[in-house]
Amino acid sequence: MIADVYIELKKGVTDPEGEATKKALKLLGFRNVKSVSSCKVFRIELDAKSREEAEREIEMMCEKLLVNPVIQNYRIVWVD
Repeated sequence: MIADVYIELKKGVTDPEGEATKKALKLLGFRNVKSVSSCKVFRIELDAKSREEAEREIEMMCEKLLVNPVIQNYRIVWVD
């Protein structure tokens, strides 16, 4: 089983990487850029017996290592 874990900053948390990218794009002449936000994606392949087991394991990974719950949200998207 393969899942992509998308990790994004919570609404209201400053995104310096997104802001710097927005500024650079505007300097390059892309005037229509309204906003840019950064996002991390981890592709995780598991050898689990069921999707439920795999999802529990990925959630534990997020809680223990991948995500800072104070400033980040995450979502799991299964890759077929």
